Amino acid sequence: QVQLGESGGGLVQTGGSLRLSCAASGRTFSSLTMGWFRQAPGKEREFVASIRWNDNSGYYADSVKGRFTISRDNYKNTVYLQMNNLKPEDTAVYYCAASRAYTYSPLPSLYDYWGQGTQVTVSS
Repeated sequence: QVQLGESGGGLVQTGGSLRLSCAASGRTFSSLTMGWFRQAPGKEREFVASIRWNDNSGYYADSVKGRFTISRDNYKNTVYLQMNNLKPEDTAVYYCAASRAYTYSPLPSLYDYWGQGTQVTVSS
């Protein structure tokens, strides 16, 4: 079992930055693929980024490529999402997720564990 806890969300103006963190406990973090997803009101949950356990770089949705950076610290059991040049359309609840599969997959169904989410609001 893996427990995930997100932090770092908040209110920011267009063009601003936020850094989300997700701390994991339980199963060996270093063996897990970690991902970030988001869900805006009235919309389905969508993939943002993922990083496998031994990656130096991640895989991104086209909508955030070049603005967001996913990274992980296997010693701290933490994954991060650095979000720059934020836009109002980035407003959503952001969820951290973990998969036991070695995959970049953007499919939520392939992720086994989920956090409770953290709200990100970008004002125009």
